[in-house]
Amino acid sequence: MKLKFVLAVTAAIAAPLAAQNRPETKTERADDAVIPPPVVSITRHSGTFGGTRINYRAIAGETYLKDKDGKPLAAITSYSYIKEGPVDPKRPVTFLWNGGPGSGSLWLHMGAFGPKRVVIPSDARDDGAPPYPIVDNVDSLLDVTDIVFIDPVGTGFSRALGKTDPKDYWGVTKDAKSMAAFIRLWLNEHGRWNAPKFIGGESYGTTRSAAVINELEGTYTDVSVNGIILISSILDLSAAADTPGNEIGYITNLPSMAATAWYHNKVADRPATVEQFVAEAKAFAIGPYAAALLKGNALSAEERQAVLPQLSRYTGVSQDYLARADLRLAPGRFYKELLRDRGQTIGRLDTRYLGKDYDNAGEEPDNDPSFYAIDGAYTAAMNAYARETLKYSPDLTYVSIGGVRDWDWQIGGPRGGAGYVNVAPYIGRAMRENSGLRVFVGQGYYDFATPFFGAEYSLSRTGIPNDGRITWHWYNAGHMMYVRDEDLRKLSADVRAFIKAR
Repeated sequence: MKLKFVLAVTAAIAAPLAAQNRPETKTERADDAVIPPPVVSITRHSGTFGGTRINYRAIAGETYLKDKDGKPLAAITSYSYIKEGPVDPKRPVTFLWNGGPGSGSLWLHMGAFGPKRVVIPSDARDDGAPPYPIVDNVDSLLDVTDIVFIDPVGTGFSRALGKTDPKDYWGVTKDAKSMAAFIRLWLNEHGRWNAPKFIGGESYGTTRSAAVINELEGTYTDVSVNGIILISSILDLSAAADTPGNEIGYITNLPSMAATAWYHNKVADRPATVEQFVAEAKAFAIGPYAAALLKGNALSAEERQAVLPQLSRYTGVSQDYLARADLRLAPGRFYKELLRDRGQTIGRLDTRYLGKDYDNAGEEPDNDPSFYAIDGAYTAAMNAYARETLKYSPDLTYVSIGGVRDWDWQIGGPRGGAGYVNVAPYIGRAMRENSGLRVFVGQGYYDFATPFFGAEYSLSRTGIPNDGRITWHWYNAGHMMYVRDEDLRKLSADVRAFIKAR
């Protein structure tokens, strides 16, 4: 990942919402003076969630971030689901987003926690062509919390306004400041400053969550938070850096390789459960394998030969291939090599998914079958649901993913910067300074975008309290574990219990 630097300027003050549907035009983009009021749609619905019947209000629309002079700079689109009736001061509100960076919140919204969800095959098959079923989501969390799904600038319908450069919002800290600003505005608008509060995200959304908690609780004007929900975590990006000399990634990836080899029946003397095999792989990865890698060229031939058979067993890849790779099996090579003898590749987001390349001779797969197997359904569902059910249909293209570029990875401090981006210390500080803050971590065994052992590594470092406030949950699917029906139910139950346990 090549990192570039840009300057950040973000500011926000309260802006009123207007239930008005006036699409933005090119003329309005060019002239700050004619930016229209925010577009908002309010509808009312009812559903059964977690076994409880809930009447709720859905608010889909824009909140403007403004500068100190009141000039609109950016429109943040959100989808708020609020229980009808008198406001219960003890009812939580949960703010959720996805990752990327550059992804809209449609995945968690239409796949896991929103009141409706899109149905795709639960057994790692392609989603095919439309129409895709959009059904009531009985696993939504609306029985225990109000929910706000947020699309950062450059994703969904969210965008910079007028002459504002969208890059002012594209960076670890810039993005977090805008999300924290939105949360403060939402709390103002809805009178929920003293409500229990949860924030969370998936993938880069966990990076965002750590940066946002730093913006909310790392200032004198605190917004105290009860819980952080981390789904498919990536907090220490050094583990994902494919840089010569960096050995951490090979160590933290190995248990995910073991889980995948187990799933695809590429393991000799295969244990009965993936949990058992993963436990063995973790012990090997952090012990003999880590020692061998850290010795580098000082590793003796005898030591190398002692490691190879175990490495082959845990990865499902031949000793000959691993020897030629100098014991270092890069993820892209693993996706292609594991099932090369079957003429198949495996997914990155979810290694249960299978693909077939143009030919079988390449070093890495042509594409990720676990992404192209689901993206069509989610994009169609989000557009149909927002525009038809929520009556929010701006004259804009909904950006599912890929809407940002030149992300600023600089975070400052001794552990920040382009070479070492680690936001886990933000969570450690927040936990040390807020005794009521708890952390939920959910990881899929078959996720290679954010391997589960990497999450365990990053949240077990010095400065992260080891006092029982971090709860761990593992799932038998990948990055978006909720695409598997059994894991959607488990994830929902686990997060529901986490929120109720405050």
